[in-house]
Amino acid sequence: MQNKKYYVVESSVLPEVFLKVMEVKKLLNQGNYNRVNDAVKEVGISRSTYYKYKDSIFEFYENKTQLLTLALLLDNVSGILSKILDVVAKANGNILTINQNIPQDDVAMVSISIDTIALNQNPDELIDLIKNLPGVRKIQIINR
Repeated sequence: MQNKKYYVVESSVLPEVFLKVMEVKKLLNQGNYNRVNDAVKEVGISRSTYYKYKDSIFEFYENKTQLLTLALLLDNVSGILSKILDVVAKANGNILTINQNIPQDDVAMVSISIDTIALNQNPDELIDLIKNLPGVRKIQIINR
């Protein structure tokens, strides 16, 4: 098996065919088209060109997230999770995941992962706001 080499190249120097293959991949991933035939027609390349290059070109993503994961112990009352999500939204946090267990003894365990890159306040202030909501028994930082 041949060793593969990878390079990071700015898109303006790539041949147009590679950019069009990336556009087809984007159209398919976003659900704009369900069939490769339709997407390649939209972009103006052949199916064979798409299949020739699709596994050889990928978009480079910089890690532009700052992850905050919280474990919460909540009273089993209607609307408490909604209030927490509202506090996060008002702080411009982006909820990435929510995991909630079935309540036992009127207490629910919830974990929330938040992207804090665009937060309009200090993460510690956000945690304090959540901690002080009625129904939040305990909050623990899992990952920062």
